[in-house]
Amino acid sequence: MSVLYAFPGQGAQCAGMLHALPDHPEARRTIDETDANLGFDPLTLDSDEALRSTVAVQLSLLIAGVATARVLLALGREADMVAGLSIGAYPAAVVAGALEYADALRLVALRGRLMEQAYGRGYGMTAIMGLRERQLERLTAIINSPEMPVFLANINDEMQMVIAGRDEAMEAVAALARQEGAYRCERLDVSSPSHCALLDAVAAELTHAFKGIRVRGPHLTYLSSSVARPLFDGAAIADDLALNVARQVRWHETVRLAWERGARLLIEMPSGNVLTRLAGDVFSNGLAVSTSDTAISSIGTLMQREQDGAIESKRR
Repeated sequence: MSVLYAFPGQGAQCAGMLHALPDHPEARRTIDETDANLGFDPLTLDSDEALRSTVAVQLSLLIAGVATARVLLALGREADMVAGLSIGAYPAAVVAGALEYADALRLVALRGRLMEQAYGRGYGMTAIMGLRERQLERLTAIINSPEMPVFLANINDEMQMVIAGRDEAMEAVAALARQEGAYRCERLDVSSPSHCALLDAVAAELTHAFKGIRVRGPHLTYLSSSVARPLFDGAAIADDLALNVARQVRWHETVRLAWERGARLLIEMPSGNVLTRLAGDVFSNGLAVSTSDTAISSIGTLMQREQDGAIESKRR
């Protein structure tokens, strides 16, 4: 029995998320370390106005994820596996020991800037709920063209997908999806068409940036949500981080992989509880909780219980 830390992607951000971090020395150390590396107070990143910026959103998710994991580690609690959705892969790699936090800060700031520069208004992502993967793939293929680009970007659940592309193309796919039984089509608070070929150029620039970065083999199991398998080599993790911005997210398969590898407690890092809810079917005989909804002390107790259960199972 194992513990999985799940790190959310863009769209999970909320105003005040950094100010809501636990009042703990490790959280304060993370804020101070961030300030020293970026040269400004990171607590300015989480206002409603600041979070209109992709850079601020992605940095906030990185900072919050690393800070929360460090607090749990200081309390004597460490995960067995980590997985991150999109930008969440970066704090996952830091917590797994594959990527230095200072390097992650610089890379995530660059990632956000490149994404902002790649596309202005008129592009983004839309969640489609109520259709299966093959159905939505067929509908995107009907609409997709050089003038109306749209792609299946995220498979978050068996019946919850995300498409990415031009606004008009996404609206056309959503209209077809409703005709085929989709019960909800929601434009996400994301200004970039991530996880598709539209961001291949951004992925190429990030790959170049990683050439000067040392990425090590992780000391925790790192699960890639792009390929839904564990990665044990530093070079493979570097490629995964650089390229995930343009690769499809296979989150549902990744969560199922964690379960198959023994995870029975999923802990979602800040902010929100999207990943907790998405894990409901896979972890129906386990437990998925969010650090945004559950006190750190209670999460520590749950982790201790899981670890005690694992020890008892080995004794048997």
